[in-house]
Amino acid sequence: MKIVFNRQKIANEVAPLMNTVSGKSTIKAAEGILIDAAADGVCTLTTFDLEKGTRLSVQADVIEAGCAVIDAQKFAQTVRVMEGDTVELTVSENMQACISSGKSTHRMNALRGADYPEIPRLQTENGFVVSQATLREMIAKIMFAMAANDQRPVLNGCYFKVTKDQLLLVSCDSFKLARCSMKAELENKNADGSDLQFGFILPTKTVNELYRILKDDERETVRVYMSRKNIVFKFEDMVFFSRLIDGQYLDFDRIILDSHKNFAFVDREKLIAALERAALVTEEKVAGSVRSHVKLDFENNLLKISAVSTLGSTYDEIELDHDGEDLTIAFNNRFLIESLRASTADKVRIAMSSPLTSINIEPAEPKEDETELFMLLPVRMKN
Repeated sequence: MKIVFNRQKIANEVAPLMNTVSGKSTIKAAEGILIDAAADGVCTLTTFDLEKGTRLSVQADVIEAGCAVIDAQKFAQTVRVMEGDTVELTVSENMQACISSGKSTHRMNALRGADYPEIPRLQTENGFVVSQATLREMIAKIMFAMAANDQRPVLNGCYFKVTKDQLLLVSCDSFKLARCSMKAELENKNADGSDLQFGFILPTKTVNELYRILKDDERETVRVYMSRKNIVFKFEDMVFFSRLIDGQYLDFDRIILDSHKNFAFVDREKLIAALERAALVTEEKVAGSVRSHVKLDFENNLLKISAVSTLGSTYDEIELDHDGEDLTIAFNNRFLIESLRASTADKVRIAMSSPLTSINIEPAEPKEDETELFMLLPVRMKN
């Protein structure tokens, strides 16, 4: 195999591939880039960490077609530090790779393309097209509540429900829950003409990577292909794919309380600012220390915010509209800030019942075509 790349272009193209390279895998090939050079000058680059992967095509001068696996980190670092305008990659029959540019040459071992892990099928008969900006906006609202190492595998990701003109995303861990629903223009790509009716769980790492790839541009779309075990996101110049989490997602509608009778209406930015000041006390950096909670006292039309830790104490006040009895409740400050930051409303409604009951945070003035809800469990205060 012998290929000549534009050095700057290949350096830029390799960057997104690095996010789906396996760091420590029992399969050595998973730590590399699968390079498949065709005689027509199209070079396909693939990385796959056994959970998620990326594939893109690059135009190159293919002198000799072939397929090989090159160590991803070494390849990326080498093409970045070379000084020539072009870089030549040659892989011999005994799997010795040579990267040269100008007068510089670097050699490394390569693996046969057949040794690379099996890639999921990247196109199916079922799928849909959605705006990248819409999907990115919704992911931004729920990604903070995804679990990473929960003993319940279905919580280590985000639940998606796709219907004819509606997208629903839900994430939840042991302390917080985020639910976002939005009417969206979805183009049905089901080959049999059936209505869109998908429900799937995307792993946390996949959601985080997908968020980085998506563009905040309503004119840009992404085509999504579905299968029972895998999902593929096809962009204009790149394909991103991932396995799905197998299992039944929790019944989130059942655990979200809708019987609250105590409501507080507060300016979101003012509350976040007060909580960030409290974080100077609650976010202890001393090894072995336990993060202290922030206490909220709802008294008439005043919210008193206080916290005490080994770092000191803090106190703040915010005016608000309060409908209900006075209530004192405490939270993990960081979780509360994350829930409020995820909202896009100027003013939020906090629905409560008791010091030990979860609260709901919603926009004070809901939109017609979009709903968002953030649920958070309180912490028990010491007497």
